[in-house]
Amino acid sequence: MSKYIRQATSADLPAMMAIIEQGKQALAADQIPQWQDGYPLAADIQADIDAKIAWVLIVDDQIAGTAALLTTPDPNYATIYAGSWAPTKNQRYTSIHRIAIASGYHGQHLTDFFFSNLITMSYQLGFRQLRIDTHSLNQRMQHIITKAGFDYRGVVYMDHDETDQRNAYQLLLH
Repeated sequence: MSKYIRQATSADLPAMMAIIEQGKQALAADQIPQWQDGYPLAADIQADIDAKIAWVLIVDDQIAGTAALLTTPDPNYATIYAGSWAPTKNQRYTSIHRIAIASGYHGQHLTDFFFSNLITMSYQLGFRQLRIDTHSLNQRMQHIITKAGFDYRGVVYMDHDETDQRNAYQLLLH
């Protein structure tokens, strides 16, 4: 099996959206309210592509996953509650968002591979800190995040909405 990641292009948008829709369905089946209000829309994913922060996981020449790797500060991470970000010499960080694996590829540990590549890319870009968040009910993603080496750091709210709470995680690279 050949597998690698590459920067997404506009031609990838339909496949990426199909994967996002599968992710939304899986979250709904697990009764997790994350991604159940329309977000992320095709316009959000296209904006990621246009900003050159969208990545796809390729497995045997097929798009098997999608993610965004932000290299600018996430406003949702400016304030953290019930915890704190670990102090670092350099406060710059990347953040992983909108990550999903196509349902036909579940159980192959491809998210681990995808995370490893995004972490390596962050390091190569000069970042020594990564952040990510997920819904408190999303046990599957919490397991994947901590398995990748991230530490739980506290709670953040999406767009300052106290009804949209997320568990926040941080990974420091040396």
